[in-house]
Amino acid sequence: MRELVFALEYEPGCNRVADALADHPDARVRSLSLHATAERLWRVDHATGTPEALNAIEDAFLNGDYYADCLATEDCNATQTTRVLDRTDDALILYSDWERTPTCASVPHIARDHLGDGVLFETRHEGRHYTWRLIHSGEGDVAAFFDALEAAVGECAQMEMLRTADTTSARGSDGTPSGLPPAQEAALQAAVEHGYYESPREVDVGELAEHLDVPRSTLTYRLRRAEEHLAKQHVAGERVAEERLASH
Repeated sequence: MRELVFALEYEPGCNRVADALADHPDARVRSLSLHATAERLWRVDHATGTPEALNAIEDAFLNGDYYADCLATEDCNATQTTRVLDRTDDALILYSDWERTPTCASVPHIARDHLGDGVLFETRHEGRHYTWRLIHSGEGDVAAFFDALEAAVGECAQMEMLRTADTTSARGSDGTPSGLPPAQEAALQAAVEHGYYESPREVDVGELAEHLDVPRSTLTYRLRRAEEHLAKQHVAGERVAEERLASH
C-alpha cells in the first residue's frame, strides 16, 4: 500500500469553504468519512470554531454555487444535498451527497481514474489549505493522477506535495511519522533560526513569511503541521518509554 499526502492552497474566490475558513483562522474542517463511486461522492465532515465561523462554514456548504469538492471553476449542474447532522456552540457535523455530471471533477474521482478502486481518503481544511491523505494499492499511475489533478485545479489553487511513501515505511517503529515534509522542516528551521520561538519573539509570522517569500497563510499552515507532528511524536515516544520501563 502507498500513501500520498498533498495540499491545495486555494486562491480567494475559488472555493467558498476556503474563503470562510480564511476569514476565521482558528476554524477547522476534517473528514470523518469520505467515499466515492464513478458517479457519486458522499462524505461526513466535522467542523470546529466559533459560532460565527460555524455559521460561515455551514453557509458555504449549504449555499455554494457548486459543490465544495468539485474542481470545476463554474457551476457544473451537479446535484448536491447537504444536511446538518449535529450542531453545538463550537462544533458542526455535516453530511454531503453529490451526484456528479460529465463536467465535474474532484480529487476522489481523479484518484479513482488513475489509482484504481479502493482508495481511502482523509482530509483536513484550514484557511485556504486543503490537505488530502490518500491510501491506495500502489498499482496506479501516480504521475498521471497529479497531472490530471493539476489540469483540473488550473489557476484556482497551488498544489504542494507533502509526502509519498509505502505505508509500512511512512511511520517509525513506535507508530509515529518518520519525518517532516521538506517544506515543513524548512519552515520550522527558519522559525528557530530567526527567533520565532524565543521569548519574547524576535520575529512574527508576517516577517518570517516575507523572509521566506511565501504567503503568511502558507507559513502558518506549515508551522502548525510541523508542531503537531513533533508534539504527537514526543507524546508517542514518552508512552513507548513508559511501556518499556513497566515491562522490566
